Amino acid sequence: MKIVIDRMIPFLEGVFEPYAEVVYLKGEDISHDDIIDADALVLRSRTRCNATMLAGTQVKLISTATIGMDNIDLDYCRERGIFVSNASGSNAGGVMNYVLSALYGVASRKSIKMDGFTIGVIGVGHVGSRVEASARELGFKVLRYDPPRAAEEGNYDFCSLEYLLENSNIVSMHLPLNDFTRGMADEDFFARIRPGTIFINAANGELVVDQALKAAIPKLGAVIIDAWNNEPDVDRELISMVDIATPHIAGYSYQGKQRSTAAAVRTVARFFDIRPLLEFFPETSVKELEAVKLDVRGKSQGQIASLFQYNYPIFIDDFMFRVNPDGFVALREDYSYRREFFID
Repeated sequence: MKIVIDRMIPFLEGVFEPYAEVVYLKGEDISHDDIIDADALVLRSRTRCNATMLAGTQVKLISTATIGMDNIDLDYCRERGIFVSNASGSNAGGVMNYVLSALYGVASRKSIKMDGFTIGVIGVGHVGSRVEASARELGFKVLRYDPPRAAEEGNYDFCSLEYLLENSNIVSMHLPLNDFTRGMADEDFFARIRPGTIFINAANGELVVDQALKAAIPKLGAVIIDAWNNEPDVDRELISMVDIATPHIAGYSYQGKQRSTAAAVRTVARFFDIRPLLEFFPETSVKELEAVKLDVRGKSQGQIASLFQYNYPIFIDDFMFRVNPDGFVALREDYSYRREFFID
C-alpha cells in the first residue's frame, strides 16, 4: 500500500511507515504523477483533487485533516468510488477561542460595551454550536440561523436570516461553502444588518462578497476577518479596512491539530483495516499544552477581555499578517499552535 501525505500535517511522521510506503510532499506541489500509484491521500486544503488530478490513478481514499472539502470534487469522487472523509468538528474549540478573543479584543479597543448584546450565529454545526454555548455562558442572547438543522429538528429556536440580521449586535459566520452559501453576505445581506453590528467571518472567504463588505464597513461597528476570498492572494485594501485581519488560522489550536490528525489517521485505519491505528491519537507528555479552564463568573467585560487576550493574544496574529500580507502561506505553515481554553 502507498500513502501520499501533505508534509505540513502535524504529528504524522512515522505513524504509517510500519504499514505502508509513505511519501511526504508539500500540499500545493502534489501532482497527478505523484499519486498515480497511491492507494490513499492524506491532505489539507492546499491540494486540489479534481478529475485532472485523480483520473487514471489508483486512489481509493482521500482523508483530509481539515473541515472544508471545497478543494475536492466530491461528485467526481462519488462517480469513481473514491471515499472522501474530513476531520469534522476538530477545529471547533480553536475557532470558538478565536471568535471570543477577537470579539472582546475589538470591543475593548473601540470602547464598545456589550451588555445586553445579541449574537447571531449563522450556521450552527460543530463550530457554531461551540460559539453559541460559550456566548450563552457569557450572558449574550443568541439568535440561530441554520436551514438544514431547522428542517431536521423543526423551526423551534431557529429564526430567518432577515430576522437575525435585523436583531443582532454581533453576526458570526460558521457555514460550510456550497452553492447555497457562496456569496451569502452580499449587498442585500449588509443592507439588512443593523448599524453598529460587529461582523465576524472565520469560516470561508467565499461566503462574503468583498465589495459588498467594503461598502458596508462605514456602518458596521467592527469587522473581524480570518477567511478570505482568493487565498492566499487576498484583497490588500480589505485588510486595511477591517479591525482584525488574520491569515485563516482561527482553528489553529494545538488540541485542534491533534484531533484533525487523529481523524485523518483513523479514517485510513478503518478503510484499510490497520487495527493498531484504529484509536490513534497524538499524545503529549507536556501538561502545559492541555486546554485551559477559565472562570468568568462575576467578572467585568474588561476582565474577561484580559483573560481571553492572555490566553490568546490575537492582535499578535493581526499584526504579523498586516506587516506581511504576502506571507499568507508562510504565516500559516510556521504558526505556533496555541492552547485552547474553555469557559467553566
